[in-house]
Amino acid sequence: MLNEPVHFIGIGGAGMSAIARILLDRGIQVSGSDAKDSIVIASLRALGAKVEIGHNSNNITLAKTVVVSAAIKESNPELKAALQSGIPVLSRAQSLSELMKGYRSVAVAGTHGKTTTTSMLAVAIQECGVDPSFAIGGTPNDSNANSHHGSGDIFVAEADESDSSFLVYNPHGAIITNMEIDHVDHFSSKEHLRETFLNFIKSIQNFLVICIDDDGGIELAKSAKELSLNLITYGESDTAQVKISHISTSATGSFFRITWQGVVLGEVSLNIPGRHNVLNATAALAAGLALELNPNQLILGLSKFHGVRRRFELKGNVTNVRVYDDYAHHPTEVSATIATAREVVEEGKIIVIFQPHRYSRTLAFADGFATSLAAADQVILLDIYGAGEESIPGASSSVIAEKIRKLGTKVDFEPSILSAIEMAVAAAKPKDLIITMGAGDVTSLGKQIVARLDEAATSDES
Repeated sequence: MLNEPVHFIGIGGAGMSAIARILLDRGIQVSGSDAKDSIVIASLRALGAKVEIGHNSNNITLAKTVVVSAAIKESNPELKAALQSGIPVLSRAQSLSELMKGYRSVAVAGTHGKTTTTSMLAVAIQECGVDPSFAIGGTPNDSNANSHHGSGDIFVAEADESDSSFLVYNPHGAIITNMEIDHVDHFSSKEHLRETFLNFIKSIQNFLVICIDDDGGIELAKSAKELSLNLITYGESDTAQVKISHISTSATGSFFRITWQGVVLGEVSLNIPGRHNVLNATAALAAGLALELNPNQLILGLSKFHGVRRRFELKGNVTNVRVYDDYAHHPTEVSATIATAREVVEEGKIIVIFQPHRYSRTLAFADGFATSLAAADQVILLDIYGAGEESIPGASSSVIAEKIRKLGTKVDFEPSILSAIEMAVAAAKPKDLIITMGAGDVTSLGKQIVARLDEAATSDES
């Protein structure tokens, strides 16, 4: 189905562009459309894709299959034309499932850590002399591409649970990093989420790697034991098969020991900070073991991993004020990111510019966001990034701001992006750290903040 011309509606998204890139690598004719131009689209054009800006029914003329992004509405003229003409239409997940057929596929699932863990696994496998295919929801700094068509028999893919679409993959193996309620626009309850993950587990063919330091992971592991899967547990827990110990973290990375079924495999040294990344790396290592790859080579590969864009990504350092950008958009992720920042900043202040993502998430987790953000020294809250959702009464950044204020942390609700930048720049002193945080367009602020810090430093010198 995907070996003839394919057209992508919404080709510029991370998941869609990853699949398009793999098809181009396989020599398939690719076309696509998107609402706006981007660097991602420019790179696809450079690989041979024909991409139009704007949606028009004429764009699908040569397509034998159409792949549609979940963000595309039924009224889209290209989607309507495809359905009317009988051209097969696949979702992003369905097309990725087609690409994974015939491979020893590993789907990386979980509420948090999917992108980093998938990237770590791909890099570790490469160090073993295997050339894996991969499709990731972010861009690893090591490859500068979020997907690759490899020559080996392994395919590593990030598996998104947000709309239950990961149920179509039927992977050879899988990782579940954790399970926590999110995407409340889709999941009606924790039980709904649990049932979805259990159905995902039932779709796995061979092995499951799961974290038992996580309450949700423990629950899923108990259910998985009843299935005919090779179950591999990991974590700091004494009952973990792949056990983490002797953890040492610093501003530049982490060091820890891995024991596999009671035997010390070795010491792992990571070049990225954050205790949560110790767990992510261990998940990748455990999956590599399940694939029967050399543990020493896997450990060496992990030591060469240099992070993923938008995951505590350093955007610049001006007069010893460091500016980072991070994708955290759930209270648990915000807490992990600020904890990592605390290790890095040492005696300086942490100034967070946070943009809540989706009205439904903001309403559901207002208390959690307040508690996690209050761990910073100063918080600047932007308006909610709706991501296509209609506003919901009671969902407001100002509500979170008031809750943070009651916890004693300095906070401002600042709807103006330019004013938020000026506020952060004015507050920052040498040794301080500024983080732009959220899943929306807040990521664009990092470069602007670095530029303003540079202007301020030049003005002070003159």
